[in-house]
Amino acid sequence: MKRNKQHINTSRVIVVMLTVWLFYSCKSFNKSIEIKGEIYASTLIFRDDFDAGLANWKIEQMPNGTTSIKNGKLEINDVSGCTVWLDKKLEGSIVIEYDVFLIQNGGTHDRVSDLNCFWMATDPENPENLFANSASRGGKFSNYDALQLYYMGVGGNNNKTTRFRRYVGTGERPLLAEHNLSDAKYMLTLNKTYHIKIVAHNGVIQYYRDNDLFVDFQDAIPYTSGYFGFRTVKNHMTIDNFKVYQIKKNN
Repeated sequence: MKRNKQHINTSRVIVVMLTVWLFYSCKSFNKSIEIKGEIYASTLIFRDDFDAGLANWKIEQMPNGTTSIKNGKLEINDVSGCTVWLDKKLEGSIVIEYDVFLIQNGGTHDRVSDLNCFWMATDPENPENLFANSASRGGKFSNYDALQLYYMGVGGNNNKTTRFRRYVGTGERPLLAEHNLSDAKYMLTLNKTYHIKIVAHNGVIQYYRDNDLFVDFQDAIPYTSGYFGFRTVKNHMTIDNFKVYQIKKNN
């Protein structure tokens, strides 16, 4: 009887531990997201902590720059231009989050500038394959003008400009006055970790840095699918804790 009692008690402990683990595990895969005062449920659909290499990413980089995994983080040490694309096409309403650290430690390319990114990117010339022209783009910034996408450039031009643009796929990159931010609070600080959050939901396009809303754009003809890419030039930074959430429709 004593053995059976111990066995039952051990089983109960295991069940409780599994229940607790499942509870917190499920919570980590689901998240409530507020958009313009309304709360939406979301589910984690992709995560990369950069512990298993660069298998999920495609690199377009000008010569002499490097992109690698170092100490469990994506590290970009760039000279003349770099885009690191997630190789999975994103669809519908999404939230993208990640942490980025801008390095200033005396290195050749330790320039605190150009914390940039693309999202919902497609190539009108190759609508089914963004990467058909990957080699010809090669990381040179002007070679992305022909894409359709959203672009955020924080602390560009040697940390003097922050701009949001909607590329239309013809080479034009319109810049609205309200998306040309020059105040010091929109620029970058060296050796600091920033948390980035990007929202694309029913035409609402938002960009947050550390919970500060930089962009709140209502797109009448929104891009609802495409690829995400980290973008920079002559910069040294690390990226970690990358997550993509799918927003669920409210009943």
